[in-house]
Amino acid sequence: MTSVDNSLDNLLIQLGDFGKYQSLMFGLVCIGVILHSGVHVAFVFTAMDLEYRCAIPECDAANNTQYDPPWLPNAVPFANDAPSKCMKFVINNATENFENCNKASDFTTQTQRCHSFVYKTQEKSILQEYDLQCGDNLWKLTLVGTINNVGQFVGLFISGIISDKYGRKAVFILGLIFCGICGLLRTFAPTYLWFLILEFLDAAFGAGSYVCGFIMGVELVGPKKRVLLGTLISSCYALGEIFAAGSAWVFKAWRPVIYILYGPPMLLFFYFWVVPESVRWYLSKGRFEEAKQVLRRMAQVNGKTITENMLDKLVVVNQSECKDSITEVFKSRILVMRLINCIFCWITCAFLFYGLTLNSVALAGNGYLQFILTSLVEIPAYFACIHVVDRIGRKWSLSGSFFITGISCIVFMCIPKGYDNMSLAMWMLGKFGSTVSFTVVYIITSELFPTPLRHSMMGSCSTFGRVGSMVAPQTPLLAQIWDPLPILLFTGMATIAGLLTLLFPETLNIKLPDTIDEAVNIGKKKTVSCPSVLLSVAKHGH
Repeated sequence: MTSVDNSLDNLLIQLGDFGKYQSLMFGLVCIGVILHSGVHVAFVFTAMDLEYRCAIPECDAANNTQYDPPWLPNAVPFANDAPSKCMKFVINNATENFENCNKASDFTTQTQRCHSFVYKTQEKSILQEYDLQCGDNLWKLTLVGTINNVGQFVGLFISGIISDKYGRKAVFILGLIFCGICGLLRTFAPTYLWFLILEFLDAAFGAGSYVCGFIMGVELVGPKKRVLLGTLISSCYALGEIFAAGSAWVFKAWRPVIYILYGPPMLLFFYFWVVPESVRWYLSKGRFEEAKQVLRRMAQVNGKTITENMLDKLVVVNQSECKDSITEVFKSRILVMRLINCIFCWITCAFLFYGLTLNSVALAGNGYLQFILTSLVEIPAYFACIHVVDRIGRKWSLSGSFFITGISCIVFMCIPKGYDNMSLAMWMLGKFGSTVSFTVVYIITSELFPTPLRHSMMGSCSTFGRVGSMVAPQTPLLAQIWDPLPILLFTGMATIAGLLTLLFPETLNIKLPDTIDEAVNIGKKKTVSCPSVLLSVAKHGH
């Protein structure tokens, strides 16, 4: 059956799979993706917890304030070789010849809460701005990341509706611009509450930009280049994370970081005159003349010839109305169990990916460098997926990647203190596994459900998956209860998901199911093999 996609694919091949025009437009889209990624993880550095201790005015003033002077154990309780952040010993007023804290007898054994602090470094975050010091305020720092993900959740839903009605380009560009405005306004937030409100709006406006950028990028080229370009776009997301961490490393203050990350998106307004709208969106809306104009421009820049007869072959083919509804899934016990399994895997993928990313700044050593390396490992993981899923299958790729993450976390927890490089290597291996699993879960989910319900099933799993990314920023609170608890939770969820994945039928080289019965019978009988679906690596837009 002839379709718009097939006609357009053939035409794109004739115009050059990845010619000068596509290269330029793809480059501009990638810049937008990098900027989106940077602002998406900015909260990691604007809401950082810092190392500090109680200020002791009677001692610090006389000793040219240092973070860890020799007398500190006399004045402040210690735990795990670190000074208490918010408690200090009461000065012993009965002592004679007070010696500026140099004697233990200068203090009693009673403790009191302090309200002024000495910081180990010159770093600035909203911790100082809104007085969020001490353990009972840590939840306010971790809440920033959760609010960001709640904003993403709401924004993805709304931006999908707007994108379908008004086009991908509008959401891609305006989303980044309004995201930039809200981000910059955050630097003037008078209270912590206003900071959270603007954090939510910033995330909500920018949520759809990555998805639209991904779609616009891969739709510029012919079928043979889509997997490669999809992988490159996802790699640009990792580059944006690195850009954010690098900026924070250089400035080490939350306001300059926001300026450097949220300022550039404001300059993307000129994209309205440069970047084309999706040709497929034009065709789906019956706006054939605009679609033809984009293709004529592509042919001109690429040095190719395109005739009006070739353009006239682009016709809209209305798909038959879907008779299956989402309620049909719940009539099949197999599909219900499969959907529940998928949902748990999606939640686990998001929890592991974002949990390992966000907690990397708390590893021993330079937190900025750890974050950069943890983000950098995503790139080989994306390219590894291209080869692995079509060789060992979807089920074993997904299960194996979960186990890689789980085993890495267990090994990380068993490494003694002082072996920082070994710990970092295990953490990066865990992030590698979580990136692979997040990519593969897209593929296997798209192949397990029938065509009429595929989009709604993917959307449902993706929506529930956001629960994992919302919870991930809260894992530092678990470390207050017991330091290894977050790692144990990562390990437990990865192990359970790895085992549950083995219950999925293998979908490698199957014919994509078009009916409920075909979906139920996957793995029960031989099916006609077909080309693999497009390797969707747009995980950040779920």
